[in-house]
Amino acid sequence: MNFLAHLHLAYKANSSLLGNIMADFVRGNPEGHYAPDVVAGITMHRAVDKATDSHPLVKEARALFRPDYRRVAPITLDLVWDHFLSLHWSKIEQTIGLADFIYYARRQIEPNLRHTPEKFQELNEFLWPQNWLIRYADKTYIGQSLNGMARRRPKLHALSGSFDDFLLQYKPLEQIFFQFYPQMIQQAEQGIFVGHFTTLKP
Repeated sequence: MNFLAHLHLAYKANSSLLGNIMADFVRGNPEGHYAPDVVAGITMHRAVDKATDSHPLVKEARALFRPDYRRVAPITLDLVWDHFLSLHWSKIEQTIGLADFIYYARRQIEPNLRHTPEKFQELNEFLWPQNWLIRYADKTYIGQSLNGMARRRPKLHALSGSFDDFLLQYKPLEQIFFQFYPQMIQQAEQGIFVGHFTTLKP
């Protein structure tokens, strides 16, 4: 899952949006470093990632990528799910529009950035002003994002090529998204992701 999906699932679970979106910037056990609700959001994010990585439909989606790009397919799929969520938001979420949700999320997060990791603060300098979460609906922007990651991290150079597989397998991936993501929403609403990782490894 990428930024939009993590925020949306946190919203459905009534969990901390800040904790859920910044979790990838936090290493080890966050307890004692952040407020309890933020810690709970971080642990939910980790539970969502674990459930996503092991989900049979996600494994099916990874298998759609050619062998040269399968290693980076999990990273590509994180953006792919955000693409479909942004594109089909009104079909997935009827209680709030995408623009209103992003405005709500930004208001929850930006006032609390002071005591968050520096790299996460830097992310917020671009995430909101550049409208990433809305632009994810554009296939071209997904390509630009993957190419940007490939340039910044040479070990992930295959991300550029994985974009071609995203386009080639667009319809099957879209079908998987509509099977997979509603299951994640249901689990979030049921609180299944809350309380996971009660004992966190340092």
